[in-house]
Amino acid sequence: MFSKEDHNLLELISQDSRLTPEELSIQTGLAPEYIKERIQQWVEDRVLVYRPLVNWERTGAQTVSALIEVKVTPQRGFGFDKIAKRLQKYPEIQAVYLMSGGFDLTLMIEGKTMQEVALFVAEKLAPLEHIQSTGTHFVLRRYKQDGVELMGEEEALARLVISP
Repeated sequence: MFSKEDHNLLELISQDSRLTPEELSIQTGLAPEYIKERIQQWVEDRVLVYRPLVNWERTGAQTVSALIEVKVTPQRGFGFDKIAKRLQKYPEIQAVYLMSGGFDLTLMIEGKTMQEVALFVAEKLAPLEHIQSTGTHFVLRRYKQDGVELMGEEEALARLVISP
C-alpha cells in the first residue's frame, strides 16, 4: 500500500506540513507532480489531516482544556466503537481515545471556563447510557503538544528557580 518513498514523504510532511511539493522533491528525489498527487490522495483518504496548532496561551484567549477518563459498558457486537462514535460528535470533545488500563476512553475537552467543562461532563457526558463513571483532569499548562514545544527556551530559563 505504502512504499518506502511514501513513508519517507509522510515523515517529512509530519515534521513540517508547510513544505511545498518542490521542497519535498529536493529532499526525496520524487517528482513534484507525484508528490502533489500523493498528497491529494492522502487528504481524500484521511491519511493526512490538517489542522493548525494554535498556542492560545500566547493570544490571551481564555480557554480551558481537560482530560476526561471514562469507564463505559461495552455494547454487544459493537464493543466501544458505538459510544466512541457518539462522543466524537460533540463539538466540545477534541479527541477520543480507546485506552488500556483502569478506564476505557480518554476524551480531550475544551471550553471557555472550568465551569463550562464541568457542566458539559455533568449534564451531557455522565448521564449518557453506557457511561459508568468519569474522572476529570484539568490541563494547567501546555509545554509541548503534537510534537511542538510551546514554551520558548527564554521562557523556560526565566522560570528557573535560582537557589544557593
